[in-house]
Amino acid sequence: MDVSRVQEAAAVLAHAYAAREPIEPLIKTYPDAGIEDAYRIQQEQVRRWVEAGDAVRGHKVGLASAAMQRQMGVDQPDYGHLTGSMFHLEHQPIPTSAFLQPRIEPEIAFVLGSALRGPGVTVADAVRAVDFVLPSLEIVDSRIQDWKISLFDTIADNASSGGVVLGSSPTVLSAADLRLAGCVLYQNGSVAATGAGGAVLGSPLNSLVWLANTVGPLGVTLEPGHVVLPGSMTRAIPVSPGDTVVATIAGIGSVTAVFAPASEES
Repeated sequence: MDVSRVQEAAAVLAHAYAAREPIEPLIKTYPDAGIEDAYRIQQEQVRRWVEAGDAVRGHKVGLASAAMQRQMGVDQPDYGHLTGSMFHLEHQPIPTSAFLQPRIEPEIAFVLGSALRGPGVTVADAVRAVDFVLPSLEIVDSRIQDWKISLFDTIADNASSGGVVLGSSPTVLSAADLRLAGCVLYQNGSVAATGAGGAVLGSPLNSLVWLANTVGPLGVTLEPGHVVLPGSMTRAIPVSPGDTVVATIAGIGSVTAVFAPASEES
């Protein structure tokens, strides 16, 4: 895709954000576009957000578990950017009207204490770079109608990012086995899904290594203080106004996302 087509696709997605109206899959309009083009569209969106005053505060790995790949009909992970405006406080009402088709998923969030830049990053490098982990809930969203996404579509759409809720119980890596950490996801008091850290590329640390080595050749460094979401431990579940979603992760803690009732949404 030439620059003008990349900008055109980014503008279409920007309009979907602004109008709160999902669009047809982009791959229908750009059938010959590839994965590299999709990341260029994503980067053009991020550039526009930063120009408008937002800031990159981390990254996310999407589609890292077999469950999520099956659910979305894709066969490999992808990554997206997390900006400051995406972070929501735990227990504080989140308006679902800020999203188009929100779903939620539990993750073990890494908070970096030092920079990571690939290629060549190892698990040992990743362990040294992590300051602590937090329980988290990622709100995924899609600007593509009915979540009918190809890998191209979700990458171009910033890996279907929506929002992040971080828990407040920091844990050092040596205090938990991320592979064996079990997770229970509750929606309005009922169990909605279960999973474990090992569902995320064998270990969430593997996901962090994959990310650093994937974005490094593009000139991107994972910065100190940044949050990295390595991927969901369960399938994603839809959320509605008034919902309360809690993720409890063994050895890590719990995190709660509260969605404002429809009567309180403006």
